[in-house]
Amino acid sequence: MKLLDILSVDCIKAPLEASGKQGAINELVDVLTTVGKVTQPALLKEAVWTRELTRTTGIGLGLAIPHGKCAGVGNLAIAIGKPAQPMEFQSIDGKPVRLIMLLASPPDRTSDHIQALAHISRLMNLEEFRQQIYAAGSPAEIYDLLKSHEQNG
Repeated sequence: MKLLDILSVDCIKAPLEASGKQGAINELVDVLTTVGKVTQPALLKEAVWTRELTRTTGIGLGLAIPHGKCAGVGNLAIAIGKPAQPMEFQSIDGKPVRLIMLLASPPDRTSDHIQALAHISRLMNLEEFRQQIYAAGSPAEIYDLLKSHEQNG
């Protein structure tokens, strides 16, 4: 699976307007809704937030991967947000997040959902790539970094 199969540059927002966890999640769901990847944003916001309240998706190293499955999502989709300032996300390492990658899936795509989460985690464990993406200042720059990595990786 390639992230660029489920991500387009118009699904990247840098910087995010939100300064808090729930606001960032809602903003990223709204991005997916605006580009037509989500038809029932309220359902997705509820699914992602319910999942977030169960256990934080701030996985450490400055990354959060909030995610949810619900009707109203036709195909796997990702929205990426870069907070204007590192954001408190109750991450497992206690550090604020510098990048949020929201994954939305249809209810019947559990395997693809898990594969996408694993792919994001592997990618963001690469120190050099992680530092480059955290330094990126625009949606195009973030997208180009992902594109370059997927073409060469």
